[in-house]
Amino acid sequence: MTTVLVASDTASVRTQITSVVRRPGRDVREVHSGPALLAAVAKELPNLVVVDMQMGNMGGMAVCLELRLEESYGNLGHTPVLMLLDRRPDVFLARRSGAEGWLVKPLDPIRIRRAVVALLDGKTFEDPSYLPLTSAAALGG
Repeated sequence: MTTVLVASDTASVRTQITSVVRRPGRDVREVHSGPALLAAVAKELPNLVVVDMQMGNMGGMAVCLELRLEESYGNLGHTPVLMLLDRRPDVFLARRSGAEGWLVKPLDPIRIRRAVVALLDGKTFEDPSYLPLTSAAALGG
């Protein structure tokens, strides 16, 4: 059984991610804060963590950094992190925190599914949907 832990203090974000990710053989659990996510990971290491960058008391960057620190101390195994970003400049923060993947809001089911599959397969995922157009792409080439 594959376990995915979804963390956001916004119920609609948790519901959207859960509805796309849930399938037979995949257990999806929801938490509403960073500290609750860390407690859940310490209790049972999930196969993937999906965390919202903006949460009231402990956001995605702090959670990801804490997971990476605990991993480096040998206290936790490795868990891939998919970070949900509010804006394109937050990609820098996602990279610096050690997240394996990120999605820039607004979210859509196709990108969510692609990111989750990639991270569960041990790959990385960089959301290309908000990259600036190159001059060749702008000219149709």
